[in-house]
Amino acid sequence: MSTVLLPPIQAVESTRPPGRTARIAHLTSVHTAFDVRIFHKECKTLAEAGYEVILIAPHDKAEVIQGVNIEPVSKEGSRRRRMSSTVWEVYRKAVHSHPDLVHFHDPELLPVGVLLKLRGARVIYDAHEHLANDILSKYWIRPSLRRIVSASAGTIERLATKAFDGVIGATPAIANCFPPHKTELVQNYPLAGEFVESTGVPYRQRRPVIVYAGSITEMKGAREMVQAMSHLPGNLPARLTLLGETEPSGLRAELEVMPGWDKVDYLGLRERSSLAQFLYSARVGLALFHPIPNYDDSQPNKLFEYMSAGLPVVASNFPAWRALIEKLDCGLVVDPLDTRAIAGAMQWILERPSEAEAMGKRGKEAVRSTYNWNSQAASLLSLYARVLG
Repeated sequence: MSTVLLPPIQAVESTRPPGRTARIAHLTSVHTAFDVRIFHKECKTLAEAGYEVILIAPHDKAEVIQGVNIEPVSKEGSRRRRMSSTVWEVYRKAVHSHPDLVHFHDPELLPVGVLLKLRGARVIYDAHEHLANDILSKYWIRPSLRRIVSASAGTIERLATKAFDGVIGATPAIANCFPPHKTELVQNYPLAGEFVESTGVPYRQRRPVIVYAGSITEMKGAREMVQAMSHLPGNLPARLTLLGETEPSGLRAELEVMPGWDKVDYLGLRERSSLAQFLYSARVGLALFHPIPNYDDSQPNKLFEYMSAGLPVVASNFPAWRALIEKLDCGLVVDPLDTRAIAGAMQWILERPSEAEAMGKRGKEAVRSTYNWNSQAASLLSLYARVLG
């Protein structure tokens, strides 16, 4: 995380009349302007509730989309430049937007949140990850330094949040890290009805396609997914579809020489609007995160998105994930480092289409009735009402 010192900007007094709609500024230096949680869930929910919403994010132009005013900041290629020049640009634009409430999404913006609080804005910190645990798996931090950086970042986060008016935790485990009186749990459940069936192909008539949608990294099981394909029997013509970008960029070259790559279709990052097309063409969804502290209690978007599209899942056997999947009977859990176990679970689902379809239907019904954004939107609006008084 950045500890860049940001000089203050001379305040410009707002001339807006009393009784006006509250102006909200969402800030991110890391995520894209159309990030699912930030834009599609939180910003749109707030705009629909009548707030004036400004989203300051890396983007190529200023525009208004579905009631959200997007203010662009530069997209920096290097992490160092992003954590300095982009962070400074976000702060500068936030000041000039005269927000009543600032809602920021990245730990590197903690200094920005403190400075904006000192300028009189109400501030909410949205903790997407468990920061200290997340740092322990950062490949770009020297391994010998990770524990020191992790502990320091955790301390800075705790001290900074003492100044803020509210904190949002994306999972129960994250929310439990912050003071209960100012913390709200807003989970990453999918938007109700987002994944409308687009192919019209009945589940049992689909080709044996396995899908993974999201960032493709070592810690999210990139190598294991590819290698597991090499263990499938030759008479099962299964294909693995990868939707997302590899990180770091050199990882793709490593995957391409692995056993199993000949059964992989790498499609790269696709528009959110086309995701349903790929999910409804598949028969299995994968979520094989490695057993590291930041993932043990996580709730990845993709798990619920697969369920929302009626796909049975093959997922890591973390206790929290196992409890959910076995409770709903919507998939199988495996050791995410055991490629033969992963292949066995995929084969079981592909060779039993009736049972797999029933699993998918149970997951889809659970999302429709319980695990959807509507309940989380209510929590978000409740926190805003408290913070804004």
